[in-house]
Amino acid sequence: MNSQDRLHIWIEQGNVSISQLFFSSYKQLGIRDLDALLVLQLLSFAEGGQGLPGPSDLSARMSLSDEEIGHGLQRLMQSGFLTIERTMDENGVLNENYSLQPLWTRLVDARLLGCSGQEEENRQAEEGEIFALFEQEFGRLLSPMECETISMWFDQDGHSADLIKAALREAVIARKVSLRYIDRILFEWKKKNIRTVQEAEGEARNFRGHSQQQPRHASGNETNRKVPFYNWLEERD
Repeated sequence: MNSQDRLHIWIEQGNVSISQLFFSSYKQLGIRDLDALLVLQLLSFAEGGQGLPGPSDLSARMSLSDEEIGHGLQRLMQSGFLTIERTMDENGVLNENYSLQPLWTRLVDARLLGCSGQEEENRQAEEGEIFALFEQEFGRLLSPMECETISMWFDQDGHSADLIKAALREAVIARKVSLRYIDRILFEWKKKNIRTVQEAEGEARNFRGHSQQQPRHASGNETNRKVPFYNWLEERD
């Protein structure tokens, strides 16, 4: 039985409502009071048929600026509590809505599986370090879409923080620091069942060693030769 099934059974049996579960447990998950209020506003907008309110929509109901709202949304996405859900209607039109399903799942898991507050804090600290590292490399705050992509590496793809750091290092070496490039690196590693940093580093070394053994054509200036790197965006068998 998956977490979503447990969620439905838990609520259908009348053990606790979503609001009760949230208010009794959000502190344990490390959610700030202001971000908890932001969650309630997102629920209110969703019930009113507006699934993707902007910062200005939310700030009109709260004593926070658009920038503060944006940072709050970013924190919720970075912590893996909030995602953007995309659906296609019968006319082929793409619709985007915020989804709090990851938050409800984490709340139920914390209650049913006895997840300790310390375990959750450790998980958030580890993921928060990754987000901070990417913002440092990019030289700016991450967008909500970028936050969602990184969260998916953890939650859907099951990559460890160390492996994500290794992929970022590969992108830096290749001077291709973009989420698309890093996502491709992680995709290739997963396809080859590479799960540890040591395996990832070995894969990169093997490729570079192979590249350095390729015949070199004479050039007028040997000092202009570039160090080969693994172009992970190339399709490989």
